[in-house]
Amino acid sequence: MSNQDQQPPWGRRNRPQTPEELVAQLIKKLQQFFSDSKKPAPEGGNGNSPASGPINPFANIGKIFTVILVLIVLQGIYLSVFKIAPGEIGVVLRLGQYLRSAAPGLHFKVPYVDTLYKVDTESIRKEEFGFRTRTGGQTSFERTGYEVESLMLTADKNVINVAWIVQYKVSDPYTFLFQVRNVQQAIRDASESVTRRIVGNMDFDYVLSYRELLAAEVKKELQALLDKLEAGVGVVTVQFQDINPPDPVKPAFNEVNEADQDMKRLVNEAQETYNRVIPKASGDAKKIIQEAHGYAAARVNNAKGETERFTDILKEYKNAPDVTRQRLYLEAMQEILPNVDSVYIIDKDQQSPLPLLNLSGAKGSAAPEAKKPLN
Repeated sequence: MSNQDQQPPWGRRNRPQTPEELVAQLIKKLQQFFSDSKKPAPEGGNGNSPASGPINPFANIGKIFTVILVLIVLQGIYLSVFKIAPGEIGVVLRLGQYLRSAAPGLHFKVPYVDTLYKVDTESIRKEEFGFRTRTGGQTSFERTGYEVESLMLTADKNVINVAWIVQYKVSDPYTFLFQVRNVQQAIRDASESVTRRIVGNMDFDYVLSYRELLAAEVKKELQALLDKLEAGVGVVTVQFQDINPPDPVKPAFNEVNEADQDMKRLVNEAQETYNRVIPKASGDAKKIIQEAHGYAAARVNNAKGETERFTDILKEYKNAPDVTRQRLYLEAMQEILPNVDSVYIIDKDQQSPLPLLNLSGAKGSAAPEAKKPLN
């Protein structure tokens, strides 16, 4: 029993032959064809001659022509089918003119008439400026010999060393293939032009401090320039790897940075002292000013009260001068005498020793003690 008979009924149904099976069958038929052509002709009926006649060299020309034609047809079929892998786009030209773009998958074209170009649209490509990446064993960066790309002049007439990377991928396969002769060199020239122009409009310190803003501006203007050139690429990112002064001036630049850091430190210390002293001084000043305003208001109010009191006394004095004078005198004595220790009473008509009024003695004494004046 053959293997085919041993298979289950549902496995015997007809299925399409694979390309390998078709090629194997074709090779087998060609072998049979050429083996049949090499066999000698059958012997005649009389058995006297091994061949019926002389060999004709052109007897198999038709068969050979048929084989060649079959091979050409097979090659045409093979060339008419093409496959586009994921992440690729195929551009088909017919007699040199753009025909169509092919997405990933199997497609057909006219052999010997259509031309196919495959473009990788998913891979990210990059261009390096001011350095090159060496991948022999361990990844390293080579900067020697690329100063022409990296040295730039800033707006304040300083020289700066800038190294950067431009990453891009194909956005339009047709324009990528046919609009620009050398897309890679066009990207390099455009990137250098844009970067030098933008850096040339910025000060040295600004370039050092704001590389993210610089990268965003370069990416924006570079994409606009490449779109104008119809390069068929989209800029993915622009990264500035290294931004430093040139090597000959690095020591002086480091000294300037140290001095700048010292200046900032001193400024911060002064600001701290200012924040600690000035608010306290401002508070004390406000307190003194408020006290002065209060003292001034009190003096003014007191003066106004004294003025009103003097005006009232003046009115009374005009009405009764003697009485008012005597009252003022007595009031003055009431304020003055309690603050003195001894009082000498001088009378020009008295010839005896002057009596002394001792006000510092015990209160409630009957009469003051008389003392003689000192000679």
